[in-house]
Parts: sequence; structure tokens; C-alpha cells
Amino acid sequence: MSPDPRAGTPAQAGDLVDVDALLAAYHDRHPDPGVAGERVAFGTSGHRGSSLRTTFNDDHIAATSQAICEYRAAHGTEGPLFIGRDTHALSEPAWITAIEVFQANGVHVLADGDDAFTPTPAVSHAILTHNRARVSGLADGVVVTPSHNPPADGGFKYNPPNGGPADTDATSWIAERANELLEAKLAGVARRPIDRQGLGRYDFLGEYVADLPSVLNLDAIRDAGILIGADPLGGASVAYWGAIAERYGLDLTVVNPAVDPQFGFMTLDWDGKIRMDCSSPYAMASLVERRGDFRIATGNDADSDRHGIVTADGLMNPNHFLAVAIGYLYGNRPGWSPDAGVGKTAVSSSMIDRVAADLGRKLVETPVGFKWFVPGLLDGTIGFGGEESAGASFLRTDGSVWTTDKDGIILALLASEIAAVTGETPSERYRTLTEKFGEPAYARIDVATDPESKAKLGKLSADDVTATELAGDPITERLTAAPGNGAPLGGLKVVTEGGWFAARPSGTEDVYKVYAESFRGPDHLTRIQDEAREVVDAALRA
Repeated sequence: MSPDPRAGTPAQAGDLVDVDALLAAYHDRHPDPGVAGERVAFGTSGHRGSSLRTTFNDDHIAATSQAICEYRAAHGTEGPLFIGRDTHALSEPAWITAIEVFQANGVHVLADGDDAFTPTPAVSHAILTHNRARVSGLADGVVVTPSHNPPADGGFKYNPPNGGPADTDATSWIAERANELLEAKLAGVARRPIDRQGLGRYDFLGEYVADLPSVLNLDAIRDAGILIGADPLGGASVAYWGAIAERYGLDLTVVNPAVDPQFGFMTLDWDGKIRMDCSSPYAMASLVERRGDFRIATGNDADSDRHGIVTADGLMNPNHFLAVAIGYLYGNRPGWSPDAGVGKTAVSSSMIDRVAADLGRKLVETPVGFKWFVPGLLDGTIGFGGEESAGASFLRTDGSVWTTDKDGIILALLASEIAAVTGETPSERYRTLTEKFGEPAYARIDVATDPESKAKLGKLSADDVTATELAGDPITERLTAAPGNGAPLGGLKVVTEGGWFAARPSGTEDVYKVYAESFRGPDHLTRIQDEAREVVDAALRA
């Protein structure tokens, strides 16, 4: 799709959400569970929606919170529940709703000691810190965030005792139970006003920031005098960056410390909407304009689980930075196991495959979703797990787990560590990789389809693909399950020596997404994209 003519330009008054209307709708509107779009539905990052569309309201959060209480009780999770929230307008009322239900169910809730915003990685870090060496009294958590979504949206995600995103078994159970409660008009939901005296407190910022030297070489960043610009994009990391700079003596400027639920300081994303997507050159346009002011500039989305890296060359493609990060980390973390593999999603760049092979490391290729990296990060069998959408985390320097959810803060700081230790920015190091392995062309497009075809695409088998060639090359692999763990891809991936494509149905629109890459240039990439539609259409007709 073509970018909106105003993409990358500052938001105007007409682009801003009416926060008062948004908050009123949260309490005043009630979902109809008979309408599919108004039911609780967990995607890869929890339940998301907007009160203005009756897809994220008080009823949704009350029912989901009750379902979480019942789920954790059924699984013997008896420790505290850590709760965090980001800066979206709907996050605070949803945070209040959730605590009211959790407390009424006898759950010991631990909220931020200053009632401050809490990044997703700080919640994951808190869960894992509490659970370390425990076999009982395990903690879990909730983060109230729609991540990088527009200002009118809200989001609610559950992290079990492993600290990472809940798996499909958990989210399916929680969603089903929540919808039963909606159908019963919330009969069965326990709730009472927040007991502030009984609300537990936790220093998310202090604990997270104090522990950073266990995962990063901050001394190298300080000693090299790396000039850093950090833009929280109005999100939950806003106080964290100042605290990191002060504690570790970094030459770091918080580029924009403003918090505004309308996010009126943003530049518009590709479709003309306000979206805090730190991997988008349009949403990051104002920071990219200042790239000459800093050696490394970084951005985070609203809950800080994603990262954007800006150098003198501009905003790095997320795939490019993942490849650079992997090459650097496995060569500079002697405390990691020599058997620790490299985790990537099936739609991430094959540059990662080539880097991993060069390192002599096992590649663990999974379906889309960070949850697939959780077991490997927990036991150290993967050192790094990353998604093409600019989400990643990695182990502490001693090879033990840091977070099992995406951590945009440590990835942003890693860019400065790379510059400090190697003397090269990540974009300069990526050019070295292309000289060694070739320069890939990568893109994602959306293809219009119908609900029936979307459903069939998600259930294809490799035998449904009859094509033998793609863009002039013999097809070497037809995949409907991930090579790294055998889990269903929920779509199709076709691989040749010169490139690949993957097709997955959208969860929200009548389109399927085609991710494609070529190591033979943009023209070859276009040919792969064109032929991918033919391959998919033929498979759907089979």
C-alpha cells in the first residue's frame, strides 16, 4: 500500500483522539458478546481494542481479570501478581479495573511504588527475579498496554510465572472464560474498590536499572563517551532513560521527555495515523532528523518492548540490527554456553541464518510470536531471540536469563555498546555483513483475500504446494511448521537458494501478509512477491 501523503509529518489537531470521550466510553459502553468483534480475543500480545469501538471496555477487563484469577488458581500460582501499565489513555482505567478484581479475589498485587508507568521488560524482570530458585509461591504479571498501537487503543496482556507472553493454551482458556463471564453479564466476577493500604508496592525502575550491568557492558559505553539520544516516544520508559544515564554516567539525552495521552508530538505513521512504532521511519521521522546530534539515537514504543536504532545513516531496518546484534553478542559473551542457539522467527531475514552459520551456532527458527523463545531463554539453550518487528531479548553475560519478554531498552543500549567496543556503529557493521554474505532485499506486502481463504491458508500442508520453482530457482523447502520447534507456522513458507517468501493470514483484516526476501536484488524480490501470490492461490485451490 502507498504511504499516506502526510506520513512522517507532525500530527495536527484533527489527528488527535478525544481523551474525555475515550475515557467516558470505557465505562459507558458495554460489549455485546454476540458480536464477534466485541468479544475478548487474545492475539500474540494480549487483548487489544478501543473503547470507542466497544472492543476495550471496563467489562472486558473485569471479565479478563477474573479469568486470570481463576487460571492462576487452577495452576497453583499463589505468589504475587506484578502489574504495570503504559502511557495510553485507557491504560490507567484498565489498571484500576484489574486491581479491583484481583484484590477482590485475594490476589496480592504488586504495583509500582510511585504509581509510575512500567515497561513490559521491567515486569518480566520482576517476575523472574521473584521466582528465581523458587518452587512455590511463584509470581506472574499483567501489563496494561496496546504496545505501539494508536492513542485510542488499549491493551491487556498476561505473563505467567515464566515471565514471558502467555502461550496459546493459556490465552485461549482465559479468553473463553472471559467471554463466558461477558455472556453472564459479569455474574461471577468478584470486584471491590481498590484497597490502597493493602496494595503491594515494588520498585520496578530501581530493580531493573540496578541490574543492567549483568546484561550489558555499560562501563564501555561510558568510557568511550558514546553520545546517545533516547526517545521514549511518550512511552513507559520515559523515567528509565534518565535514571540509566544518571546511575551509570552515560552521555545520554532524553530527546523528548513529554508524556501526552494524545501523543500529539508524534509524526504520522505510513497510513496517516499516530502510532508509536519505533521501527517505522515515518513514526521516527523527528528523531531521524536529529541523527547528526548523536553517535547513537534510539526509540522505544509505548511499553518499551520494541527498539529502533538510528545512526548517521538513518533508521536501521529491524532485520539488519538483529543480524548485527547476533554477530556481536555471540563474539563478546564468553559466559554464554558454546551450545546456545540463535532464535529467529520464520519471517525474519535469512541474513540471520548466514550469520548464525558463520558463528557455528544452531539456528532455532520459530513461528511468529515471542512466546516461542521463552523456554530457550529460560534454560539458556538460546542466547538471543528476535523478531522481524524489532522485538528481542538476550541472556545476561553469565548465560542466565534476563527477561523472557521483549526488551527494547537493552537492545537500544546494546547499539551503544557495539559502537563503544568495536568503534563502528551498527549500520557500519551491517555493511560489513553484506560484503561477506550479500545484500538482501526484504519487504512485506498485503494481498486482499476472503475469510474462507484466510482460514485455509492457516491450515495448509506442504503437500498443497505443487510449484517446483520460484523466481527462476528450484524450491528447496516447503514449510508449514517451524524448523526450530515443529510448531505450526499458521501459514506457508517457500525457500530457494536465492530467496524465500512466507504467507500468513492477517488476524484483523481480510488480507494475507507476504513476507519476502531476495539475495539477488530488488527486481528479483519483486518477482518473488508476484510469484508468491500465484503459489498461494494454487495451494488454496488444491
